[in-house]
Amino acid sequence: MKAFKSTSLADQVFDKLENDIIQGVYPKGEILTELKLVEQLGVSRTPIRDALRRLEQERLIADTGKGSLVLGITDDDLLDIMNIRERIEGLVAYYAAKNITPEGIAELKHLTDLQDFYFTKWDTERLRQVDDEFHDAICRLSQRTVISDTLTPLHRKTRRYRRLAMEDRARTTQTTKEHFEIYQAIAAGDADLAKKLMKQHIMNAKAHMIKGEN
Repeated sequence: MKAFKSTSLADQVFDKLENDIIQGVYPKGEILTELKLVEQLGVSRTPIRDALRRLEQERLIADTGKGSLVLGITDDDLLDIMNIRERIEGLVAYYAAKNITPEGIAELKHLTDLQDFYFTKWDTERLRQVDDEFHDAICRLSQRTVISDTLTPLHRKTRRYRRLAMEDRARTTQTTKEHFEIYQAIAAGDADLAKKLMKQHIMNAKAHMIKGEN
């Protein structure tokens, strides 16, 4: 593993472990120990201990007394996450349209252009990254901190499922279209339409993810 930067070491360890659990690097049922993680990550016990405590608070692991049991994201977790996103993600699109600036429009346009480029190349990993950036940008442009702070960890927890969705060309084709329509509504300042389109986008994503798990 590459050496961590000296600043926010605990945060970096947490981000690494959270991502690896969500992506399935550490599968459900595996036991993680501080010693094992010290050897794997090349850092001291202190940031690992802090990261494990935060992961337990996120309910991604559970302390067994002999190590931390990986819980991961269950089917019920996924359904709950997508139900929450379906109900509130339209709000960030609504407020992004209300508060949009020329710089914000340019940023979203750039991201939709990148999406089209990587779709043409069929680079699914880059498409997933741009998908993250598109939704994160809308959260930031909404200028609604509480809503954004609620959504950001939920986006991270569905990363694995969105990566799998990107490998489905039909769904990815629809996603690129939906993103572009959301961008157009936000750029036009049409808050009600942006909210409606975002809600439908999340509903479609949920249907695809749940179908993929069954």
